[in-house]
Amino acid sequence: MNNAVIMALTATVGTWLVTALGAAVVIFFKNTNQKFLNLMLGFAAGVMIAASFWSLLEPAIERAETYLDMPAWLVVTTGFICGALFMWGSDKAVTCARRSISIDKQNSTDGINRIIMLVLSITLHNIPEGLAVGVAFGALHTGGYTTEAFMGAVTIAVGIGLQNFPEGAAVSLPLRREGFSRRKSFFVGQASAIVEPIAGVIGAAAVVYIQALLPYALAFAAGAMILVAVHELIPECQQNQKADPYFATMGIVAGFTVMMLLDVALG
Repeated sequence: MNNAVIMALTATVGTWLVTALGAAVVIFFKNTNQKFLNLMLGFAAGVMIAASFWSLLEPAIERAETYLDMPAWLVVTTGFICGALFMWGSDKAVTCARRSISIDKQNSTDGINRIIMLVLSITLHNIPEGLAVGVAFGALHTGGYTTEAFMGAVTIAVGIGLQNFPEGAAVSLPLRREGFSRRKSFFVGQASAIVEPIAGVIGAAAVVYIQALLPYALAFAAGAMILVAVHELIPECQQNQKADPYFATMGIVAGFTVMMLLDVALG
């Protein structure tokens, strides 16, 4: 197996484990500190926004100009929009799944169907995130295993992992409050990211073995990450901020700053 694919697998297993760590809070706590979760969500959003440009879009533009005959602006625009549309379609599927869960909850006392639909909806949500990490590590094969490229891929994985922690808790804790056992709540929570290693390997292998896809794949991952950050993470971290309205916002600024400093310093 290619080294870049192995690294992508390792990184996405790591993001999965962070989700499991977040889901494990259900074993010890009935509730978590909302300010802490908001700070983590904001920090992850800042990291993902910065990484979308310096670690994904900028390399996509450079590689499109070097290796493809098509205009670079057309390549990255196409990939970026497709990534955003893919994430939008996944979100629509999640919405439909949640509606089915609500209907089933009203019409049936059997919780098995609700659990299956919940796992399905979460799985769809995490596919683009696994692809983003996989593409970043797959790019190392064609762009060279430089310190700058490697750290860019690592920071993307860290950003995904940071937002996976509260995501795991956000799944397991409500299930526990609804009456599910701690073990079952944890299992469903960690299962929310089980698809990420699979998507990560597919993303890395695609850009390793079909190098012409790399600029499109990098821009695709950027579009997916921007939509997740702007549509989900930022609104979520800004909830319940009346007492300290800038707390989560400074998390966004800190995440963006850290990612920017890493990329500029290593560049």
